[in-house]
Amino acid sequence: MVYNSFIKVNQGFQTMSSLAPNKKRLGRPPASDNQQQRILDHAAKLFANTGYETTSINDVAAAMGVSKAAIYHYFPTKQDIYDAIILQTLQGLNEVVEREVAQEVEPAVKLRRFMTAHARYFEQHHTGFVVMLVGFGGMANAEFREEAMRLRDEYEGLLRQIVTEAVASKSFRKVDVGTTSRAVLSMLNWMVRWFKPGSGASAEQLAGEYFDLLAGGLYPHE
Repeated sequence: MVYNSFIKVNQGFQTMSSLAPNKKRLGRPPASDNQQQRILDHAAKLFANTGYETTSINDVAAAMGVSKAAIYHYFPTKQDIYDAIILQTLQGLNEVVEREVAQEVEPAVKLRRFMTAHARYFEQHHTGFVVMLVGFGGMANAEFREEAMRLRDEYEGLLRQIVTEAVASKSFRKVDVGTTSRAVLSMLNWMVRWFKPGSGASAEQLAGEYFDLLAGGLYPHE
């Protein structure tokens, strides 16, 4: 699956003309193509740490050292930022995990790769991931919400396909595909409640341990 850049996904928002070098000042964003991404990154951190409701556009602007107008230049409302973070995070997750799984043929190893890639992406994009899992149901932009649901269904479909292949090849014993898939996602997504990047084992290491625990009940009994 090939994803377009986030700029295209966010094409409904106006873009800003470049500023002349060395003429940055408070109230104007730096002359950078990454300004939109900087807004999303700062907002995700604030939303994840202090909550969406208690975070204002002014808070985001203050964290970046720019004016509110600089934020509104890209995103008309706080909700638009929220929706964009969720969609971008989900897009990135799908892309990374699908690419990782595609490198493997053996179904059981595919599941391990799925789980470790998911966890690695989660740790690398921790604040965006927190916003995505907590706020998915609260997306206001209908077009973004529809695309997010499609990506979610596609992601869950990939996982079910992996489990189905593992059962069909007898890599796993006969189990309910839906139940097993939900168990995998529950184990992975629950980390958002307690995992702290940089503290103890990495999320990828934990996902590998989760796989080993899960696989003990999935491998055929001899």
